[in-house]
Amino acid sequence: MASVSLPSLCFSHIQKPKSLSFSFLASDSLRFGSSSFGFKTSGKNSRIRVSVCRAASVVFHDLDADDFRHPLDKQNTLILRAIPGLNELGKALLGTVAEQVMVLENIGTSVLVSENQLSGLHELMVEAAQILSIEAPDLYVRQSPVPNAYTLAIGGKRPFVVVHTSLVELLTKKELQAVLAHELGHLKCDHGVWLTYANILTLGAYSVPGLGGLIAQSLEEQLFRWLRAAELTCDRAALLVAQDPKVVISVLMKLAGGCPSMADQLNVDAFLEQARSYDKASSSPVGWYIRNAQTRQLSHPLPVLRAREIDEWSRSQYYRSLLKRAMQVNTVQNV
Repeated sequence: MASVSLPSLCFSHIQKPKSLSFSFLASDSLRFGSSSFGFKTSGKNSRIRVSVCRAASVVFHDLDADDFRHPLDKQNTLILRAIPGLNELGKALLGTVAEQVMVLENIGTSVLVSENQLSGLHELMVEAAQILSIEAPDLYVRQSPVPNAYTLAIGGKRPFVVVHTSLVELLTKKELQAVLAHELGHLKCDHGVWLTYANILTLGAYSVPGLGGLIAQSLEEQLFRWLRAAELTCDRAALLVAQDPKVVISVLMKLAGGCPSMADQLNVDAFLEQARSYDKASSSPVGWYIRNAQTRQLSHPLPVLRAREIDEWSRSQYYRSLLKRAMQVNTVQNV
């Protein structure tokens, strides 16, 4: 591939992804308190400012991916693993040349975040990684009008996350950290390997004469089903870091219909009520059919459904037990 365009993971529900990565979101001009830094966007006087975000008080030491993995993610991952030769064929299709192209494309067109470069963003990532008990990947900022964030993990190389400038401008600092946590969730659950291999296998199968198209179509449907489930898992990772469901739901709301000029007028509770009305409208046989037809070719679940899922999980006994357990461990370690 000549370039790494990543439509499959942005929140506009892209069909038939033609790229080799996955991801989360969009963002509100980060108006943070305390110290901040900025960098220019394409506008003459526009700047993106990000300030340091204090880590959440609860850190999930020794967190395992299965502690927050969505049941549908578990189920669909088992189905993918049952596909004969998927790993082997994926590794064969993803050679060192393709990997090098993707890495160099990103390095050549983005800004690498570090302690000395956009240090506020660097701290957001480091804090989120500490909370989820995972090593922080490299983080890049890329100029793009499409709000998106995505992760690449290939060939045992150090993974990296890319955030688009338009996403930074749409979200608050807490929301942006939730997005980074969502991407870390993909790494924590080893989603990168499956996504990359399955995408390449699907694209490669289309070129096989005869049954190639049928094989690819069948695999693509299964891949999309898995992708939608994986996104639900990573929304949970975002909640573990934000520790406030309204932060995660606000991200989903802004991705569905937000922009910087209207951000302060958006209402999370009204969006949740909208989600409940969608459930009610799609509960009839005809509604159920339309809903399935609507989501079948999407790489991400609908924002209203994701909002409902994370709201329900945040009120579940399992989430509260996970949080309580982490708090107890933190208390012991701080004594």
